[in-house]
Amino acid sequence: MEMNGSEIVIACLKEQGVDTVFGYPGGTILNIYDALYKHQDEIRHVLTSHEQGAAHAADGYARATGKVGVCMATSGPGATNLVTGIATAYMDSVPLVAITANVNLPLLGKDTFQEIDIAGVTMPITKHGFIVKNINDLAPTIRKAFKIAKSGRPGPVLVDITKDVTAAVCDYEPVNPAEPEREVKFDDKDLTLVAEMLCKAKKPFIYVGGGAIISDASDEVKELANLLDAPVCDTLMGKGAFDGRDPRYTGMIGMHGTKASNLGVTECDLLVALGARFSDRVTGNPKKFAEGAKIVHIDVDAAEINKNIRVDASLVGDLKLTLSKLNPLITKQNHESWMKRIDELKEKYPLSYDENKLTCPYIISEIDRITEGKALITTDVGQHQMWAAQYFKYSMPRTFLSSGGLGTMGYGLGACIGAQVGRPDDVCFNIAGDGCFRMNMNELATASRYNIPIIEVVINNHVLGMVRQWQTLFYGKRYSQTVLNDKVDFCKVAEALGCKAIRITKKEEVEPAIREAIDAKCPVLLDCIIEEDDKVFPMVPAGAPISEVFDEKDMKED
Repeated sequence: MEMNGSEIVIACLKEQGVDTVFGYPGGTILNIYDALYKHQDEIRHVLTSHEQGAAHAADGYARATGKVGVCMATSGPGATNLVTGIATAYMDSVPLVAITANVNLPLLGKDTFQEIDIAGVTMPITKHGFIVKNINDLAPTIRKAFKIAKSGRPGPVLVDITKDVTAAVCDYEPVNPAEPEREVKFDDKDLTLVAEMLCKAKKPFIYVGGGAIISDASDEVKELANLLDAPVCDTLMGKGAFDGRDPRYTGMIGMHGTKASNLGVTECDLLVALGARFSDRVTGNPKKFAEGAKIVHIDVDAAEINKNIRVDASLVGDLKLTLSKLNPLITKQNHESWMKRIDELKEKYPLSYDENKLTCPYIISEIDRITEGKALITTDVGQHQMWAAQYFKYSMPRTFLSSGGLGTMGYGLGACIGAQVGRPDDVCFNIAGDGCFRMNMNELATASRYNIPIIEVVINNHVLGMVRQWQTLFYGKRYSQTVLNDKVDFCKVAEALGCKAIRITKKEEVEPAIREAIDAKCPVLLDCIIEEDDKVFPMVPAGAPISEVFDEKDMKED
């Protein structure tokens, strides 16, 4: 059948099972938006307040649902406003297709109004970028973009379409897309070697990253932990891959990881890394990371093997499929004395906070208690992000969404909107700092426009908390440009943007406010006023080995 380019774009989205698009229209993409208008009963469009919000919303939708997120923007500044969201998705391996339109083909390269080489701009932060200049290439390109975005190690793909292609006409034939197959790139010899190493270990430790969530390998990870009789820690991106309430769980590893995880990994004789990339925030000083251990690394991306940490054995492949082949080769182990040692570390070094005042850990703990750990949590970046990782007990995958790799302030609100749209039956909280909230607070207007019942929790200490913490500990308390104690009233801002707002200034107000926000069934802001010098502990100084993890008690003893 004959269709114009814009109708082909919509038809291809429907082919791929897309039910929601986040975006913002403009001149070059008008034809696509006109086609979208005609199919609004089949594909929902969420108009964000800013293109960056659209990219973050598509990202949150993808992480929460496991589907490919889709965002749209016009040429020039519309397209460049997507860049931070695309980079965020790239660093965290999020499947995303960003569709932009460009000026007519004869005007490319002539500094035309709102022309930008967005494919060139985003080349380093996408799995692939396309610019479609011929109507006959349009449908195959969109299909290829979705396949690339969700295959192997997922990531964002850009499809830029010249405006004349969106108006041109050609034949279109629908295609039923096939799901990408799970693959492994190792042989039986490699598998046997790893199985033998695991069975010989006396003090094994499992370190779980975001790849376990991407591959839906939670059940297989738990099975391996039980077979190996091993403790389990996770990265920021791996939250929820292993049940945070399981007795084997020791907490997060790394710069703000628990002492039990950091010291346990330092003492282990075998570290099994599952879908993790040995980030600098995990390893600290790489030369002293797990020095006494052999390391096995399982990951879908061969480029990650030996990139940051030299390993003794590796398996390259989809984690779920790999563990389904590895687990049957593991004989049931018993490491009673090792698990006793881990329990001693957990008992000796629990996470703790000052219970005599209103703090972020208390607020997070209350959200966990009131929701029975069943909420979906997104975060921005900073102290509140670490507290959200530490004090909410994530028991299911795809319930903690955060910018781990890029560390994007302003990510959480858009991501929370996308997550809530993708999972409307869930209670969705965004935990934000006041510095992060200032960056994309305009997306509250998006939430109120569609009555998306997110709960925006602003941890308001009137400073850039994490930067101030570093300035306190390492920069002689020189608080250069980190004090935000001005006249901005977040409750009034939220109300002006159409949301309900509640201010919290003491502990006894927390539970009623959370319950009221959940019951409201509309977007709610909780402005939580905490002290400016609360700090995230434990902590490992940048570049130090994780064995040098310290907390507030250690500082007082020094």
